Amino acid sequence: MPTSPPTSAIALPRPRIEVAPPYVGTYGPLAGQLMARAGKPLDPWQQDAVDLMLAYDEDRQWVCFEYCELCSRQNGKGALLEARVLFGFLVLGEELIMWSAHQYKTAKEAFRRMRKLLRKLGTVINDNLVVIDGIYVKIHSSHGFEGFERVDTEARIQFIARSKDSGRGLTGDLNIIDEAYDYDMSEQEALGPTMLAVQNPQFIYTSSPPLSSDSGEILYSLRDRAMAMIEDGEEDALGYRDWGMEGDLDQLDGVDFDDPANYRATNPALHCGRVTIPKIKKLRKMLGTRGFGRECFGLWPRKREGGGAFDLKKWAAMLDEASSRWGDVAIAVDIEPERDYAAIGLAGVRVDELEHWQMLDFQAGVDWVVDRVVEHRDVLRPIAIAMGSGTFKSLETALKAVGITPPKDPKKPHRGDLMVLDYLEMSAATGLALDVVNERKARHIGQEALNDAVRDTKVRRTTDSIVFSRKDKESRTSPIVTVAQARYALDTWLPVVVDADYDVLDSVG
Repeated sequence: MPTSPPTSAIALPRPRIEVAPPYVGTYGPLAGQLMARAGKPLDPWQQDAVDLMLAYDEDRQWVCFEYCELCSRQNGKGALLEARVLFGFLVLGEELIMWSAHQYKTAKEAFRRMRKLLRKLGTVINDNLVVIDGIYVKIHSSHGFEGFERVDTEARIQFIARSKDSGRGLTGDLNIIDEAYDYDMSEQEALGPTMLAVQNPQFIYTSSPPLSSDSGEILYSLRDRAMAMIEDGEEDALGYRDWGMEGDLDQLDGVDFDDPANYRATNPALHCGRVTIPKIKKLRKMLGTRGFGRECFGLWPRKREGGGAFDLKKWAAMLDEASSRWGDVAIAVDIEPERDYAAIGLAGVRVDELEHWQMLDFQAGVDWVVDRVVEHRDVLRPIAIAMGSGTFKSLETALKAVGITPPKDPKKPHRGDLMVLDYLEMSAATGLALDVVNERKARHIGQEALNDAVRDTKVRRTTDSIVFSRKDKESRTSPIVTVAQARYALDTWLPVVVDADYDVLDSVG
């Protein structure tokens, strides 16, 4: 079962999420003593983290093959890495320690901090050599080759900027993943195999939350694994601590940005006097609400499964191959930006009051669209026929010729009238569709084109709204766009539509 480390002697808040495997001992206090000798004593919260990093089992193997610390910016995450690296290099004699960062300048800054600590611990012989308790350490300062090397064992600390190729061919005992918010699977594939030939390897990740829902795939995976340890009791060689607030960056209305308790809970360095609330508050206007929520409160972007806008696990849970609507429906039309495909979708309500989403048509070209809309109108007698303004402009003449037009009185639409969604209405349709999937309030019948669209569709954010992104030419999103617009039209016009009587048995799906 997961266990937390012993409580610090100083009463401090704990991370909101904290989990690790059980252990029999830790080298953490010794690493803390080494940092104190180097003139950089650890704060209590930092010591707790180092205790977990250096915790071992009966065979002196790390219980945390991977360890991750998520904390707001400028709270001192770097000191955790410095303590772990110093102890591994000088005491444990780990042969290769690879310290990687997203940017070269960050890796170089880490090198400079480590050089300062090593010089503080020992006697400087010259610019390139320091002796620490009889251990001679070479300092390599050449651009792009920064690092340290023990003369006696040839053990090394190497600082690198990550890429899909960095680390290949090297065998790292300790692998530091600094700035893990932008650490992706291609970089993991480069560094991961480095541990195969190592007897007792370890990966350490430190970061603030991912920059967006489309980045930080490794961090999302680590968080999911940590939650599985907590909620399902799964065994995992993972230590994980996250100081961020509960919630996400897509729902900030309930976040109190002026409550001092929120500052204290998410910024452990406040309790040590190195960071102050007035200093943090100065960042509020500089960063904006969303940036401040991420950088200072540790709020994550909402996870998009598969890199898209929707949670694919929830979408899969909504599958019901026997699903059918009962009663009124709305349909919608959307044309792909390249005009190579178009779709017609339907939204209705089931007997159990869940929503029914269905793609009616998805075909190449656009010349077939108006004829099919007429057929669906005559059979389904929909509450509304919806489409965005761009699609409407391209079909306006043909639609008018078959009698499909907007209502003369927008407040009194008739059954089958045309609803043309403006930008704000399309944004509302997008947001509501996301909400329906997150809450699993709809069912679908598992159509391939609709499944593909849900998997690939992303959202584009403006200052105060979101819409489905249409920039990816490799993805065809019109099936889910039509469903989202159809359910918005149904929800909007159902209470006000005129001439609501019709035969509910005239339907499909």
